[in-house]
Amino acid sequence: MGAADATARRIAVLASGSGSNLQAILDACRDGHIAGSVVLVVSDRSGAFALERAAATGIPSFHLPRRDEEPRPSYDARLADLVETAAPDVVVLAGWMRILTMNFLGRFPGRVVNLHPALPGELPGVDAIARAWEEWQRGERTATGVMVHLVPDEGVDDGPVLGTATVPIEPDDTIAVLTERVHRAEHRLLVDVLAEFHPQEMLQ
Repeated sequence: MGAADATARRIAVLASGSGSNLQAILDACRDGHIAGSVVLVVSDRSGAFALERAAATGIPSFHLPRRDEEPRPSYDARLADLVETAAPDVVVLAGWMRILTMNFLGRFPGRVVNLHPALPGELPGVDAIARAWEEWQRGERTATGVMVHLVPDEGVDDGPVLGTATVPIEPDDTIAVLTERVHRAEHRLLVDVLAEFHPQEMLQ
């Protein structure tokens, strides 16, 4: 199935960084694993490589910076206006480094999906991989993981869980090796969840 299929989903992606998870989505849409297409990419950072990935494939991409002293709700309303122009069925936060307010989330109920490099209830917020690594070094854990979840409100990494994957921490790991293993797990899990995700079912 492809983007022309009646069940195909229109996917908007918000990304602040390199866009490796965006690339995984693009690849999965191209090979038919995800019945849909990425129709918009937005970044809050001008140098985000995610924008280059989008531009290279002809996907509309925008840098939308936060203005000086602009309140978060005002920025989120502008962001929602931009995303709405693409009429997305699902909005994916793929390395998006801002907590969204209801001025954005309220416009896309049951449709905003986030990826976080930790298991449910563990290590919310930034630097989750580094914090897991530090806990492993102290003998406090033997594994970490990743999850994909809905974002219904302004809670940090605590929405309804759509999928998880455990990532072991091996005795000879470095932080770089662990980071790469977590990223690989992220790519697989995000693609698998999006392949089965039907936003309207989540609203029932």
